[in-house]
Amino acid sequence: MKKDKVLLLFPDGVGIRNYLYSNVFKDFNADLILFHNFDSETIKAIEENTLINEDIVIPYYKESVKEKFLRELICLSRLYYNDSKVNNQTLLTNWNWKQKSFSKKIFYKLIQILAPYCKNYSRILKLEEKYQKAICRNAFYKEVKEILQETKPSIVFCSHQRALKAATVFSAATDLNIPTATVIYSWDNLPKARMALRADHYMVWSNYMKKELTLYYPEIKPEQIHVTGTPQFEFYNDSENIIDKKGFYEKYNLDPNKKIICFSGDDTKTSPDDPSYLNDIAEEITKANLQNEYQILLRRCPVDLSGRFDKVLDRYKDLIKEASPLWYFTPSKEWNLVYPSIDDVKLLVSTAFYSDIVVNVGSTMGFDFAMFNKPCVFINYDQENKTVNDWSVKTIYNYQHFKSMPDSDAVIWLNSKEEIVDKLTFSKKCTESMLRWKDIVLEDYNNSSDKIQKIIKTSSKCTSVS
Repeated sequence: MKKDKVLLLFPDGVGIRNYLYSNVFKDFNADLILFHNFDSETIKAIEENTLINEDIVIPYYKESVKEKFLRELICLSRLYYNDSKVNNQTLLTNWNWKQKSFSKKIFYKLIQILAPYCKNYSRILKLEEKYQKAICRNAFYKEVKEILQETKPSIVFCSHQRALKAATVFSAATDLNIPTATVIYSWDNLPKARMALRADHYMVWSNYMKKELTLYYPEIKPEQIHVTGTPQFEFYNDSENIIDKKGFYEKYNLDPNKKIICFSGDDTKTSPDDPSYLNDIAEEITKANLQNEYQILLRRCPVDLSGRFDKVLDRYKDLIKEASPLWYFTPSKEWNLVYPSIDDVKLLVSTAFYSDIVVNVGSTMGFDFAMFNKPCVFINYDQENKTVNDWSVKTIYNYQHFKSMPDSDAVIWLNSKEEIVDKLTFSKKCTESMLRWKDIVLEDYNNSSDKIQKIIKTSSKCTSVS
């Protein structure tokens, strides 16, 4: 009896940690075929953790002007539609309103003119139909279809719902009666109107996200949506992911007699003033003469290679230590080819385990620290000298995904520089409200790998490829 074949569509490296380092495909009684654009070093790293039976390179894809126009028009139209459903204009910040070149200004201006007239949902669905027809005319569609016909997978699984290539791959699979399944990558993704593909099965973190998916995409039937949790939080339940204390403290030059304040950075767009916030914390800790009791551990955003923290690190080199994310980068440093090492999983878990508190601008790291009952501080004030004039924390905390917070007590709000010593030091615990918020957003994350594996196996049984 032939084994089922599962085609693993990984359009970028970000999903490697969640789905290839976790237990999702461990002891999976099927041949695993990786469909990817990774280099040989990345494949080698993956195979050290997951048994891959075959890997196939995704063919070159060049998006036509018509495809791009329809895709972007659908996105902006959906953002207007989503805003009408939840009355939250921060959704429109997910659209890039500032274009540099003349041709792009003309291209996107036309979309901006048309989108308000296309926010009626029936018109959005018609645009979706046109987009599906357009991607099927691309030569990429024919190449992918031939690969699927030759490979004959029992199911196609995608690690990220936003990837452009995935839309065509899923369309070809559907035309061949091959079941498809995808995960919604993160808790803030759904309101952003960037779901490129159309699948038979959607896996979400929680019932909260399931309600969001049916709200923003009413054409998707409830039975297509499966609440599975996300496997990235399973790593916290395995004590083997906690680095030995002596080794951890020595490697990152930490003092075992001092408490650790973890500053977790965001990407440069989400929080452009992170270096100034880090400087504020270091300055206030020093002014209060608490540098003999506390130390700061910086974990920057893995894809932030800007060097923007260098001056602060040099200024407070005795107070601030850095545990740089252990991610791999291709020579081109394209974000879609960046991926974490298995050692970074242990570094992240250990950082949350040994730190006493985490501070950031609205990061998911609050949930990582809640795994060990550690409190989270959200920075809630703007810098006087902003890096980006029209950026503000007020916009950040009005984003739709923060509406899932049960009440404002879930985190500690740092409302000014003057509050730093009071809010970041002394004994504090994760609040009951934060634990409730974790349950709302993450739900039953402990069994996520098993649930995802079961859905993939169940969905792939009755397959016929023509």
